[in-house]
This record gives sequence, structure tokens and C-alpha cells, in this order.
Amino acid sequence: MLSDGSGGAAEQGAGGRAGDPVAGEVRRAAVVGSPIGHSLSPVMHRAAYAGLGLDDWSYHRVEVTEGGLGAFVAELDPSWQGLSVTMPLKEEALALAACADPVARVAGAANTLVRAGDGWSAYNTDVPGIRAALGDHGIDGVGRVAVLGAGATARSVLLAAAELGAREVVVLVRYGVRPETEQLARTLGLGWATASLGAADVAQVVPGVDLVVNTLPGDAGDVVAPVVATLAATGAQPPGARVPPLFEVVYEGWPTALAQAFAAAGAPVVSGLEMLAHQAARQVTLMTTREIPARVLLDAARAALA
Repeated sequence: MLSDGSGGAAEQGAGGRAGDPVAGEVRRAAVVGSPIGHSLSPVMHRAAYAGLGLDDWSYHRVEVTEGGLGAFVAELDPSWQGLSVTMPLKEEALALAACADPVARVAGAANTLVRAGDGWSAYNTDVPGIRAALGDHGIDGVGRVAVLGAGATARSVLLAAAELGAREVVVLVRYGVRPETEQLARTLGLGWATASLGAADVAQVVPGVDLVVNTLPGDAGDVVAPVVATLAATGAQPPGARVPPLFEVVYEGWPTALAQAFAAAGAPVVSGLEMLAHQAARQVTLMTTREIPARVLLDAARAALA
């Protein structure tokens, strides 16, 4: 079933899969992944279409489980112009595309598929989205970065950090580190270190970095919050150090306990919602060839959450 994001269902078109949509036909796009019910992508993309006057575009959310993206894409008719891809499908999206932008290839993951003739092109808009969101808060250069988590989102963070001049990354993990994440760091020429999410390691790592990025799902990163609060309250940082800025990829349940701890310590906090708006605005441009300010999408997402 293809959800229209409003509790009903949208009918999937039928017909051949090559070529362009018929003149006057609605052009379709969607966000795919699992779970998908929480996604704000329909709110943002529809706001962009309204702002651009694209009355012949529609945007949906579709539940596609791991391993199912290829079969889903194979059934799409020519009216389908693009897909926003979320977890756990980003590696699959890259694998099925006929061509990919350099960022997606290096990251090993794509969050965007755009129709190209009878095939699809893959893009990674997460990386420019991260950079833009950080730039909005005056964070345009870093040296040492701490990343909570080591999955596909962490790889996009590594690429963005490298573009911002990072020299070293410390990855804090609950379990093991995916080898492709470590390999990417080394490919980018980043110094590499790992640590646990235990209080002792967090207290040692956080004061010595220029940016902390949480890529862990749900409230998994909240275990760091009490450590940050203690550092701020006791002044336990090394001389001249401070609690660094936080980029919190999570945007549900905002502000998270982690975001609250960093904000209370006087550190800048960047919400994942800001990154989401920037990367979605880039997706809109890739799919429609039209540009729209990320602020339009961000305002729509905030209104929906409120």
C-alpha cells in the first residue's frame, strides 16, 4: 500500500518504466524506508512544491523493508521522478543506481534516487545538508570531531567533517565499528580513534574536540548527557577547554536530553531537523530542477512537529 501521508492511500501508476511522464500527468516522488511513518519528508517536499507552484507534483511515504528496494523500484512507472531514501536502504539505493555522484560513491550510501532515462542516478545530499546546517550556526571549520555511532549516517558526517578541515575523528560506540566506516576515515586521511560510550571515555574525549555529533538512533545518545552536565558543573575540562558544539542528528522528542545538556553548558546545538531541511531542499532541486530556500522546508517541518 502506498501511503499518501494523510491516512489514505495513493494509487500507484501502471505502465512501462522507461521514458518521461506523459504531458500533464502528475509527477510522483516519495520517501522510502522502514520504519517510515514518522518521516517529515512529505511535509517538507509538499511545502516546497507549494512554494514553487508545482501543482503537478505529488509526494508520498512508502514502507520498504531491507532488501526490498530493488523490487519496489522495478515496478515504478515513468511518472515516478525521485525517491528520498532513508534507513535501512541507503546502501541498496547506491547499488541499484546506474550512476552516482562522487559523494555517494565515497560514502558508500545514497539518500536520493532521481530518474535518469530508463534508470536511476544516486546522490548523497546528507553531506551538503550537514555542512549547511553547521554553517548556519557559524561552524565552518573543525580540527577534531567526536562521533557517537559508526553507521551510514556517521560516514556522511566523516565526509562533511573532512570538508570542514577535520584532522582527526574519535568514534564512540556501544558495540563494534563497521569496517567500512573506519576505512572511509583512513581514505579521507583522518586520524582515527575509538572509545566506548562509558562515562570515563566520554569525559576524556568531549572536552578535547571541536564538535560532537550524535548519529545514534532514538535516545541512545542520552547516556552521554549526564557526563556533559557533570563536566559543565564541575569545570572538569582541561584548562582553556569548553564543552564543544553539538550536532544532534535526532530531531524527534526535541530537545533531547543530550541537546539539553549541551545547551545548559552554553554550547551551540544544531538540530538534525536543520540538516534534514537542507538535504531535502537539495533533493527537490535534483528531482524538479527548481531551487527553494531550505527555510521554507524547515518552517513547514517545525509547524508539523508543533
